[in-house]
Amino acid sequence: MAKILWIDDEIDMLRPHIIFLESKGYHLDTINNGNDALDMIREDNYDLIFLDENMPGLSGIEVLSEIKKINSVLPVIMITKSEEESIMEEAIGSNIADYLIKPVNPNQILLAIKKNMDASQIISDKNTMDYQMEFRNIGMEISNNIDYQDWVAIYKKLVNWEMKLEKSQDNNILNIFQMQKDEANSVFSNFVAKRYIDWLHDDDNRPIQSQTVFRKKVLPQLSKQRPTFLFVIDNLRYDQWKAIYPIISELFRIVDDDIYYSILPTTTQYARNSFFSGLMPSEIAKKYPQYWVDEHAEGTKNQYEKELLQTQLKRLGKDINFSYNKILNLSQGKKLVENMHSLLKNELNVIVYNFVDMLSHARTEMEVIKELASDEKAYRSLTLSWFNNSPLYEMMRFIAEKKGKMMITTDHGSVRVKKPVKVIGDRDTNTNLRYKFGRNLNYKAKEVFEVSNPEDIFLPRINISTTYIFSKGSDFFAYPNNFNYYSNYYKDTFQHGGVSMEEVLIPFITLSAK
Repeated sequence: MAKILWIDDEIDMLRPHIIFLESKGYHLDTINNGNDALDMIREDNYDLIFLDENMPGLSGIEVLSEIKKINSVLPVIMITKSEEESIMEEAIGSNIADYLIKPVNPNQILLAIKKNMDASQIISDKNTMDYQMEFRNIGMEISNNIDYQDWVAIYKKLVNWEMKLEKSQDNNILNIFQMQKDEANSVFSNFVAKRYIDWLHDDDNRPIQSQTVFRKKVLPQLSKQRPTFLFVIDNLRYDQWKAIYPIISELFRIVDDDIYYSILPTTTQYARNSFFSGLMPSEIAKKYPQYWVDEHAEGTKNQYEKELLQTQLKRLGKDINFSYNKILNLSQGKKLVENMHSLLKNELNVIVYNFVDMLSHARTEMEVIKELASDEKAYRSLTLSWFNNSPLYEMMRFIAEKKGKMMITTDHGSVRVKKPVKVIGDRDTNTNLRYKFGRNLNYKAKEVFEVSNPEDIFLPRINISTTYIFSKGSDFFAYPNNFNYYSNYYKDTFQHGGVSMEEVLIPFITLSAK
């Protein structure tokens, strides 16, 4: 039972309110002065305080200050006859939970209690009930013969529900949601596998993809009147964007909240090189071999992004003054923050930020990160914590102050893998857990998206018999030798390269400074 203390020098006149609240199941103690109230708070554990602002002796503001010294998180609702703005601001500045103007009626008091004590449970219960009603509709949408635009809407809807339900204590509804999300991912993976080759050969009937997104989404929005900043945050999933949005919303308005489709494999080497070049991987290797590094070769696979962007702009006949910066560590981020003013002269400023991808890899290798990011909810929380204290956020604050235009996107996402799928390959087979290519791959065809002719999906052919396979949903590849060990080691890690909503459906957000 919630325990409430009501402090008011005219407490006897509030007896009807107290009887009403006790009838609703709340326990109330009352006191008519601040000094005795503070003694009661020191001696007992209260869940909520009602505090009159205008009392003889210690004023409400003075009592509030002492309460916060005793228990800084104890919610205090101040009640006052005064409508003076200065008193309101002083009370709010002292971190009150709510502010009510006399005369108050019992239902106002009840609402204030529910807002501050029961809100989480009420919201959780309502979200659970609303999702139960929506469950059938989502299931019917998934089972229909839908197109790539419909899948964007379904994914947005699922992310929205996932973030609403994440605070629920009802494990049953969380399990039901996870089952529906897994089903959606399975259907989506098969949808992509069935249509992917056709998309790459039909300009008129395909989604915006990695190789077309810069031309179709970035270039049309550039303006010589004000600089545009394009942030490519490596491995940023749509749900992670939604997690950091409340912070960004204080500075920017959303102009467009869109999603495009990553190419396969959904890894940096392929998807981001295509993003900057406007070409598919095999086209890059053919047209600009000096800028393409094969997967088995030594060295960084994405060291020519600026050069690839220059080639795309040249092919498109665009004479654009742009800058390119890649941030790989904290010191580079801080240095760029100090130099942001120098970028204002450019029509376009591209900033590649690599923290989220490093977090994903660290999540696999480091036990402490595994503990901090044990599931999607924790992964989002860790991303939010990083962003809130990062040089990236400082850059965005600078852009907002200068009234710049901003875009946020990425090259691919990642999925938490759960089910190991056996694959056998020779020593030249690549090591990625979500896709494989090689000459003598052995696998169950029904478990993968198989491409026996790399030219069909514009991927380099390593040798005459190269085959590519992509894992679907939350599967991951494991070799038969030490199968159980590697299955357990990689299970529940975040991986990319294959086909899932989280990897393929990429946020592309356009914002304008407030």
